[in-house]
Amino acid sequence: MKGETWIFGICTAFFVLVSPAYWFITGDPTGTSALVMTTLLTALVTFYLGFHATHMEPRPEDRKDGEIADGAGELGFFPPYSWWPLWCGLALAVIVFGVVMGWFLVVIGVGFGAVALCGWIFEYYRGEHAH
Repeated sequence: MKGETWIFGICTAFFVLVSPAYWFITGDPTGTSALVMTTLLTALVTFYLGFHATHMEPRPEDRKDGEIADGAGELGFFPPYSWWPLWCGLALAVIVFGVVMGWFLVVIGVGFGAVALCGWIFEYYRGEHAH
C-alpha cells in the first residue's frame, strides 16, 4: 500500500498548491471550496493508506525482493453475471421520474426497488449460484 500512499500524497500536494492559486486568480468561493474539500479528502485517504501500510505485513508488490509468484493464489470471490443491478437501476429511474411526474410512481418505484434489492442481496442463497 506504499505505492498508493505515494500517489495520493502527490495528489494532496498538488491540491494544496492549486487551491490557493485558484482563489487568488478567480476569487470564486464555490470552486475554491470544492478544491479545499478535494484536498482534505485526498489527505484523508493518504493518511489512511499510510497508517495501514505501516501496521500490516507488506504485500509482494511492496517488497523489493517480491516475485510475481508471491502474489499467486486465490484473489477473492468475483460474482458471475447478474440481472438484479439492471432491475435496481430501473427502479431508481422510476423513482426519479416519479418525483417529476407524480408521487404515485415513487411509491411504485420504491416497492419495485425493494423487491429488486432483496433479489440482488439474496441471489447467492437460491438458484444456480447458491452457496
